[in-house]
Amino acid sequence: MKFKEHDCAVLTANLPEEGLLAGDVGTIVHIHKNGAASEVEFITLTGRTIAVATVEASHQRPVSRRDISHVREWVAE
Repeated sequence: MKFKEHDCAVLTANLPEEGLLAGDVGTIVHIHKNGAASEVEFITLTGRTIAVATVEASHQRPVSRRDISHVREWVAE
């Protein structure tokens, strides 16, 4: 799938340097090199930005109709 800016993306791989786990959801804020990677913003449910990370296309997927919300506490490493 080709993402657009402002689409939601689900991580399919951990990003330990950012404290993010597969399954975390962010918003695409910029797309690099025809979709090879994206800048994705991750926020808490209260709206605090915790990371803006470069995510390779192979490490993200679109939100599906079968996805549900799940809460975990983010801990900076």
